[in-house]
Amino acid sequence: MPQFTRKSQFSWALYDWANSAFATTVIAGFFPLFFKQYWSEGVESTTSTFWLGFGNSAASFLILILAPILGAIADSSGSHKRLLAFFAGLGIIATAGFFMIAQGEWPWAISLYVVAIIGFSGANVFYDALLPSLTTHDDLHRLSALGFSMGYLGGGLLFLVNVLMTLNPHWFGLADATAAVRVSFLSVAIWWFVFSLPIMMGVRSQAPKSPGKIRLSNEFAKLCNTLKAIRENENLWLFLIAYWFYIDGVATIIRMAVDYGMAIGLPSDSLIVALLLVQFIGFPATLVFGRIGQRYGAKRGLWIGLWAYVIATVCASFMSDVTQFYALAVVLGLVQGGVQSLSRSLFCQLIPPEKSGEYLGFLNMLGKAAAVLGPLLVGVVAATTDNSRLGLLSILILFLAGMWFLTKVKEPANTLSSQS
Repeated sequence: MPQFTRKSQFSWALYDWANSAFATTVIAGFFPLFFKQYWSEGVESTTSTFWLGFGNSAASFLILILAPILGAIADSSGSHKRLLAFFAGLGIIATAGFFMIAQGEWPWAISLYVVAIIGFSGANVFYDALLPSLTTHDDLHRLSALGFSMGYLGGGLLFLVNVLMTLNPHWFGLADATAAVRVSFLSVAIWWFVFSLPIMMGVRSQAPKSPGKIRLSNEFAKLCNTLKAIRENENLWLFLIAYWFYIDGVATIIRMAVDYGMAIGLPSDSLIVALLLVQFIGFPATLVFGRIGQRYGAKRGLWIGLWAYVIATVCASFMSDVTQFYALAVVLGLVQGGVQSLSRSLFCQLIPPEKSGEYLGFLNMLGKAAAVLGPLLVGVVAATTDNSRLGLLSILILFLAGMWFLTKVKEPANTLSSQS
């Protein structure tokens, strides 16, 4: 049954506040650095790089395969919350385990990292699938944006504390920066657990769709039927193609920004400041994009965000100092969450609500497959032309292709947008 209450909606959005600490402090912040400098002590740099890349790829590949199947199982059994709790618990325990790993024990570190990412990504499948049951058709954009904005604020706040811990460990009664990083991992696990409690207690489980024993063969057959349904729904697959192109561009920018900054000689502390800028600007900006989608439609909001990415990509290819890098961070902070949240809510408007888990599993699958074509494109162009700036400009192909397919998508009418 629908559960359109402010309490349930806020409880749902708080989960983004909870798990975004993992995305900022662990994935984007400390794990890659700590893995190479502490856990991989005495290991060749190329070897540690290989295992870090392998860990990321292995986790992404497993989620890419599992996401649609897990979503189908959740839809059939009504077990979205139970599966969310299981995968979140998996991620929380693995993240807490980083605290226990001693220097040089890189095999344990990378193994727990894979488990943590599977837990983080798997839980997101069921978190997203709860969205359609929590709000009306017209309010999807606002609630989706609320979740992403809470994630930017929550993840940014804990990351700020963790950065202060590593820069000034004595403020927190810690011996050194190494101890601060280990405690930071533990703080992420505690933060993730505590702020996951509201969604477990404040959001009702969805009613089972087909009681009885779940058989994987049946779920796989349903998955094949869903693929057929997507193929026959021109509007839906046009959106998925558009999403795959432009989110690949977004993911490539996210992954390359810090590396690009290091390549042009910017100091590491400036890169951390830029990452914090994205987080804190993303909080109010994503809320604004939610209102734009609610009032004027998701496509209009997506156009604003994607054009901003196009302009930012062009400007980044001429970037040469810290001030310009900060300006780029501000632009990305203004639009990144809006593009993510409006993509999710628009997709929710295009799918049958009773199959939200299964369909959103496909969207998550595409998200995990993102940043595959982009880095390859950048590398090939840069190597061919011997110009890294031209390589960065090649990302424009992804944004423009996605925007072209987006023009073909017919957006369902909102009551508010149709009145404007």
